[in-house]
Amino acid sequence: MSKIIVVGGGAAGMMAAIAAAEKKHHVVLMEKNEKLGKKVYITGKGRCNVTNACGREEFFSHIVTNPKFLYSAFDGFSNWDLYASLEEWGLPLKTERGQRVFPKSDKSSDVIKTLQRRLERLGVEILLHTKVEKLLCENLPDGTRICKGVAANGKSCCADGVIIATGGLSYPQTGSDGDGYRFAKEQGHHVTPLYPSLVGFRCQEEVPARLQGISLKNVSVRVDALDEQGNTAGNKPEYSGFGEMLFTHFGVSGPLMLTASALLASHMNGKKRLTIDLKPALSREQLDRRLLKDFEEHRQKSFKAAVGGILPVRLLDEVILASGISPEKRVSEISKKERINFIEQLKGFPLTITGLLGYNEAVVTKGGVAVSEINPKTMESKLVSRLFFAGEVLDLDAFTGGFNLQIAWSTGHAAGSHIQE
Repeated sequence: MSKIIVVGGGAAGMMAAIAAAEKKHHVVLMEKNEKLGKKVYITGKGRCNVTNACGREEFFSHIVTNPKFLYSAFDGFSNWDLYASLEEWGLPLKTERGQRVFPKSDKSSDVIKTLQRRLERLGVEILLHTKVEKLLCENLPDGTRICKGVAANGKSCCADGVIIATGGLSYPQTGSDGDGYRFAKEQGHHVTPLYPSLVGFRCQEEVPARLQGISLKNVSVRVDALDEQGNTAGNKPEYSGFGEMLFTHFGVSGPLMLTASALLASHMNGKKRLTIDLKPALSREQLDRRLLKDFEEHRQKSFKAAVGGILPVRLLDEVILASGISPEKRVSEISKKERINFIEQLKGFPLTITGLLGYNEAVVTKGGVAVSEINPKTMESKLVSRLFFAGEVLDLDAFTGGFNLQIAWSTGHAAGSHIQE
């Protein structure tokens, strides 16, 4: 029986420990926190979106970085394999809008309890309050480098294999402090640049703060780079999308903007123009006809009263302000130029993005251990034998919807099931 050490008790670490124990290894799971799964506990707003129930092709369309690297691990332990395993281990699941899979109880704590019961049933030795300081590796006479254990809490712990599943830098309050990146670098691995991802954007204007809490559904957005003079650079947007967004005290967030952050995080140099189409289902001509009809019906009313049903009140106030039309002006006095300017605000409400929020709010970390130095089937290092990496510590990330957790489950399972074959 081989002794395997798993460093990190999050999603990838717990799954790696389970898979290794199922292979009849003696597994020691080391976690520096007081309990397992601290980040799992807060995911999905405490409900834990464990995976996504879409098909394989659609699944990989949601992987942002290095999707091809994930093929083998996913095929070895897919979203449906996870679904079946969790239900077999006693956790009933349900599928909601967007194919997002949650525990039927809506409690992330039930996910952790299920995994912990499985670990205990398999005889995994769980060591909490155990901080790993470094890896114990050495060069063999034949020139190969091998991992022989870890130093934890000031003591050396020998092993036949080590799996690093320490997470990234996001949500540092859960213990994610970048230890895994340090371990990798110390053993000669390249770590790609790191950025917060799936996170909101800061805006230059005060408008979002005044609109804080307003959620917009079915809007279109585009993000364009700005040159030094503040003009949009080029005709092609850096990002465009359709869906939901949210105004916050710092700027903008919500599903659309989290997706945008996953694509823009690595090149957020300088300011960018965010343009929101508040009425994407209507053309400018259709909006103009609607306004003319409203004006005809409310000729003696104020402009604000006449268009009151077109947007939520607080948002309407901001659009009217941006259009330059006095809200109290009678609609019979509104010129065609003013009307067209109001339509332009509805079809392209502008904000200036100044940057991303930090790791405290980021769902995941973009960047990590270079996958070119990792065996995609086994997750073993190509530089150090018997050293494996799994989960967010790798240069793999995806959009929201359960895809990042599935990366953790799949890579963790690959590492645990292939270690010491």
